Amino acid sequence: MAQQLVDRRDQEFVIWEQMNCEEITQLPPYRAFNKKTCDMILTEARSLAIKELHPTMKDGDEQGVRYDNGTVKVPESYHRAFNLIREGDWNNLSVDPEMGGQGAPGFLGMCVTEYLMAANWTLSCYTSMGMGTALLIHKFGTPEDRAKYVRKLTAAQWGGTMLLTEPDAGSDVGALTTTAVQKPDGTYVLSGNKIFITNGEHDLVENIIHPVLARIDGDPPGTKGLSLFIVPKYLVNEDGSLGERNDIVCAGIERKHGLHGSATTMMSIGGKGNCVGYLLGKPCEGMKIMFYMINNARMKTGLQAMSYASSAYLLAVNYARERIQGRDLEDYANPAASSVPIIRHPDVRRNLLWMKSYVTGMRSFFHYMTSCQTKAEWAEDDVERKAGADIFNLLSPVVKEYLGTKGCEVCAQAIQALGGAGYTKDYLVEQYARDCRAVPIYEGTSGIQAMDFLARKIGADKGAAFARFIDEIHRMVDRASAVGGLKTLSEKVATAADRLADVCAYISQLTRSSQIKVAFAHSLPFLHATGDVIMAWMHLWRADIAVEKMKTEKKPKNVAFYQGLIRTAEFFIETELEISLGKMNAIQSGCAAAIEITEDEFGSI
Repeated sequence: MAQQLVDRRDQEFVIWEQMNCEEITQLPPYRAFNKKTCDMILTEARSLAIKELHPTMKDGDEQGVRYDNGTVKVPESYHRAFNLIREGDWNNLSVDPEMGGQGAPGFLGMCVTEYLMAANWTLSCYTSMGMGTALLIHKFGTPEDRAKYVRKLTAAQWGGTMLLTEPDAGSDVGALTTTAVQKPDGTYVLSGNKIFITNGEHDLVENIIHPVLARIDGDPPGTKGLSLFIVPKYLVNEDGSLGERNDIVCAGIERKHGLHGSATTMMSIGGKGNCVGYLLGKPCEGMKIMFYMINNARMKTGLQAMSYASSAYLLAVNYARERIQGRDLEDYANPAASSVPIIRHPDVRRNLLWMKSYVTGMRSFFHYMTSCQTKAEWAEDDVERKAGADIFNLLSPVVKEYLGTKGCEVCAQAIQALGGAGYTKDYLVEQYARDCRAVPIYEGTSGIQAMDFLARKIGADKGAAFARFIDEIHRMVDRASAVGGLKTLSEKVATAADRLADVCAYISQLTRSSQIKVAFAHSLPFLHATGDVIMAWMHLWRADIAVEKMKTEKKPKNVAFYQGLIRTAEFFIETELEISLGKMNAIQSGCAAAIEITEDEFGSI
């Protein structure tokens, strides 16, 4: 049967052979999840995704959500599938048992999530977004807060959100105007408006818990004066039962390019002057607390784009195997020659291999980040814990932006592979392309991720994290250089890594000069060049393993798989990485045109 949604063999390769996640299952918190158990869970997740969730994807796109006087209704088919996810505890697989979850290792939760996202992200998000809300309350809330909210959120009995963006502030979060005034009983009255709120209102759960950024009356301007509040849709009584309706309502929904099954809402807070909020953590620490959720959200958005790209690529390659059109190029002059599957045409093959190289490289990059996150939490050695945390923090904007952008490009090329058919609604690649386009926008647009990478991440710990990252690549280069057939590829990756380090030093120096705006005009190409080098590193790593496996592997299917890894590494390093060196040259040219051009020179009004 043709692969659907996720290439299971590639997923298994990444977690078991490349990232060696069996070592993670030996850590004390995860000993109940041996390899056999993990494989069984993945099989069941695949079945649920393909049989139950995926059939609802078109309903989400074609029916969308419906707004009616403050309420939002999701497509009817979502209800059964939502309940199946909730009843199977798929939503809280990797959540700490102390919070009501099953305590599975992060890599397993992410593999399951890849299936659910590819099957229908808009549906799966309703079950999972409350996990972020629960994490905030568990980490920063009072014991009473934790008892009242956390387990209802992790069970998906209640939903959760994240209320940051406002109509006039946009990405300039420090300019928000939502206010909070303390009452004698210690609670707060909130007033303001929020937009672009995912899952702000819907009919799948009985209550929704909103973490809301607001400024306590009298606190300083900017992000340093923001605090975070728990604002329930329905107030919760001391015994855990639902109380009165709170003064926070959905004022409308956004009509979007894609993701029609996701309720993206406008929220009115305190319209009647009685929106009750409960301070989470300390005053003026709202952004610090919220970033704990944002970093995890960046990972999830990167995974979302990768899931779309994976499914779109598999649809394209399966179509190319079945679509008969045109003669083989070698028989082009023979009108009597039979037509062949389009996968035999050179440019189709190049396009498919281009997509494969990004999808598989992104999967390796993502799970490398997951392993860093796990090491940061559970490694027994302090040095290893710090190394994991440093790399994860350094590359978090890269995993969000690079996977988001490249995921969109893969979906667009999947349409191209199908030709005219791909542009119709008869094939899901068209929907994947529309749905994926949101990923480089939310959780911080491309430019915001690039600014964060250059302004905060590169210089952290006096550049030690970036230096460690480059050293990691060179360790892989040294290992692969000794493997037959990989010396040339290894040298190219080493050259690119050294070149990236030079560019990093150059652009960092610009940020400390009068050319600071020029530096930030090149920050996004710099982030993308970093992503390209990471991908080359991942492919060299994959090829290194494949060469070793090929020495003993006898099964034709596995031989083809490993040979495919080597070919894909050759393609990416010999073609895409060469293009990235041109990007680095362009950055180091220091072109200031984007800064020097006047507003009038952009064109007439």
